[in-house]
Amino acid sequence: MTTLNIAVAGASGRMGRALLECIAQAPDLRLHGALDRPGSPFLDRDAGELIGAPCGVVIHEDFMAMASECDALIDFTRPEATLGYLEICRNVGVGMVIGTTGLSVDQRERIAAAALEIPIVLAPNMSVGVNLVLKLLESAAGVLKDGYDVEVIEAHHRHKVDAPSGTALRMGEVVATALGRDLSECAVYGREGVTGERAPATIGFATVRGGDIVGDHTVLFAGMGERVEIAHKASSRATFAMGALRAARFIANRESGLFDMQDVLGLR
Repeated sequence: MTTLNIAVAGASGRMGRALLECIAQAPDLRLHGALDRPGSPFLDRDAGELIGAPCGVVIHEDFMAMASECDALIDFTRPEATLGYLEICRNVGVGMVIGTTGLSVDQRERIAAAALEIPIVLAPNMSVGVNLVLKLLESAAGVLKDGYDVEVIEAHHRHKVDAPSGTALRMGEVVATALGRDLSECAVYGREGVTGERAPATIGFATVRGGDIVGDHTVLFAGMGERVEIAHKASSRATFAMGALRAARFIANRESGLFDMQDVLGLR
């Protein structure tokens, strides 16, 4: 069995710690590098201390020093940090699994350009369940295309900095595409005051932030006399971490290409 060397960006964060735990339990994966932001109080500490299991891998801020021996970098950080890691991976030839959300159009284009040279899995949500939901939404939208209003409701913890979530936006994109619409033209991200009647072709988004909610997403198809709801509720970040590890295995033998979790899971 081949063992893959994995580096984790944002090791001290919520997702970083979940990844450390899952890697420690995976017989075919080895934690090769743990990265954190400059000035982090966790720099130069054993990454395993974050999960109560010292492993001998010290947390650094310099990815370049370890990049050449990595098989993949898993990154759930911020867009600016992701783009910095992207350039190093591109120069060294290391694949990336990117779960960072809040990426701009330009940043996505830069990732797509890098994918011409290295393999990249880019997905706003690595959960197997969420990606199955995306497939179900495509089917549901095709059936419920006439006479049904679409609303996307999402909830996350108080620390999340972007809204709507990347997962909610992806759900909206899937539904819009299935309905022959452009989400950038039909999305409604907030309602306040006298808004008038709901335009039938719009897709609405509602955002909740509070407490320690890991991630709840519901797509509501509301018709006259009935409602259809397709929902996913995450109770642990381990589901995202396990999906990210599947993505790392997926790109292990690929030279280049831009993929998402639908590719990883064979749902296309």
